[in-house]
Amino acid sequence: MAFVPLVPIGTALGSLVDERTAADTRAAIGTLEDKLRAKRTEVEGGWGPSYVERVHKKGKLTARERLAKLTDPGTRALEVGTFVNDGEVFPGNQRSPAAGVVTAFARVEGRWVMVIANDNTVASGAWWPRTPEKIQRAQMMALRLRLPTVYLVDCSGLFLPEQSKSFPGARGAGHIFKMNSLLSAHGVPQIAGVFGDCIAGGGYMPIISDRVYMTEQAYMVIAGAALIKGAKSQKMTSLGIGGPEVHVHESGCADVRVPDDDALITCIRRDLTRLPSSAADFYRGDIGALEPRFAPGELAALLPADHREAYDATQVLARLVDQSLFWEVMPEVGEEMICGVARVGGLYAGFVINRQGLVDDPLQPGRQRPSGILYRAGIAKIAAFSRACNDDGIPLVWLQDISGFDIGREAEAQGLLGYGSSLIYTNSTNTTPMFTVLLRKASGAGYYAMAGQPYDPIVQLSTCLARQSVMEGRTLAIAAYNTKLDDDFQITAKDPAERAAIETGMRETEARIEADMDPFVAARQMDTDEIVELGELRTYLVALVEMAYQGAGYRRVKNPRIWSMHDLRVLVGGPR
Repeated sequence: MAFVPLVPIGTALGSLVDERTAADTRAAIGTLEDKLRAKRTEVEGGWGPSYVERVHKKGKLTARERLAKLTDPGTRALEVGTFVNDGEVFPGNQRSPAAGVVTAFARVEGRWVMVIANDNTVASGAWWPRTPEKIQRAQMMALRLRLPTVYLVDCSGLFLPEQSKSFPGARGAGHIFKMNSLLSAHGVPQIAGVFGDCIAGGGYMPIISDRVYMTEQAYMVIAGAALIKGAKSQKMTSLGIGGPEVHVHESGCADVRVPDDDALITCIRRDLTRLPSSAADFYRGDIGALEPRFAPGELAALLPADHREAYDATQVLARLVDQSLFWEVMPEVGEEMICGVARVGGLYAGFVINRQGLVDDPLQPGRQRPSGILYRAGIAKIAAFSRACNDDGIPLVWLQDISGFDIGREAEAQGLLGYGSSLIYTNSTNTTPMFTVLLRKASGAGYYAMAGQPYDPIVQLSTCLARQSVMEGRTLAIAAYNTKLDDDFQITAKDPAERAAIETGMRETEARIEADMDPFVAARQMDTDEIVELGELRTYLVALVEMAYQGAGYRRVKNPRIWSMHDLRVLVGGPR
């Protein structure tokens, strides 16, 4: 039973698509990914060079400079939430790139950590609408992966003109401190470095951390000097009220004072060496991380930009998993779904992906039906696979390109509502780490059932091709104007003016829905965690799977000899 039957999958790119098609696909996706890179660069610039210069004149580093110094040399921090508030304009015609806070997975002293850093080039690190939610989302990722959490604090408090959108509510700014408490209660190490302004909520944020450092420029106060002057007519400085002299030597709210940013980052790195090292190498055994036989960059030539065009889902897996080796579990049933196990960065992970194109219809021999849809057998198959991954402690990756559930009388008679509910229950109650990737379509209840963000995957990634919606723009326009159309979806009105109004309304509805499906809209409102290039998708998956194995002892991880997968293989495929 210990044998995990990984077999080679995939085909050389030249055997799959001709050069012209590959070039056209690369060009179409390249245009989208050029936009992604340009937006990333814009976000990384904060409020621009003049604000970076202002920070440097104070002898301080910017948030991303601090992150770069904290991260191990030769490694890359993987940001999440880069495009929160993208395109939003606030009072005073002001913008808040990345909601004024950097949240990123970073490798520090060989361990993955979650870093939460106020962007001091954007309103001195103020909290904007969605900033608290973004911080809490990062804290939840850290909690569920048991990642040490590092706060790089330089926060002037709430952006007051929009306080009503970030102060109250179940996920208002105060919920950050509850998340601090939950991380502490679950034994997740928290280290805070205070570099400058730390006012009101920003002052509370570091306090529950296990270790708090302050530079000589830093202060932590419930209310700053300006507010105290107005309320009590007292003249003083914020540094005098709550600087390191007060909090390190009098209040005990901080532990250590250091001269500057560089010294503080050195201290954080030193503290992290004192924590247990990653368990990932233990779970790898003698198997190292190996690249796929087919380059991940080829995905940009394989995935058609037109969501109506099909591709071979197996070829996607072949460009994501180690050595392009994969064990497909239960291939005999639910052909529209592919599920199985592979190594990613030397560590086992489960994969579920929607097959595209046409597959054989088991109910009508000799006929085919479209894939990218959940039918009864496929639903039952991936529900059983999801339960097995959870039971075995294998992290699970969902690769979505789905149009939804099968519909019609036959589907209802087969009990798809019940089977779908079983899958939703499974994914809702799993404790094994789950990660979701929206490759292209993420439509209707299919998006939910395949561990879409409402079902709480630890991280949801989107490609530039991703489209989240209940239904496509044209279909929705037809549904919205259904009473004005005949059985062939033609407009029934005879009056030219009325026909023109209906045509205009349908076009506008379709255009609005198509615009709403832009992945940057989803990222802006936190309906997805990050948009990634196809060529960097494996980089993120390798990191996330390793994070799932980093902490030992907090969740069950079975050895392959006693995997539930082996039982499924015998029960479904024999030998009997």
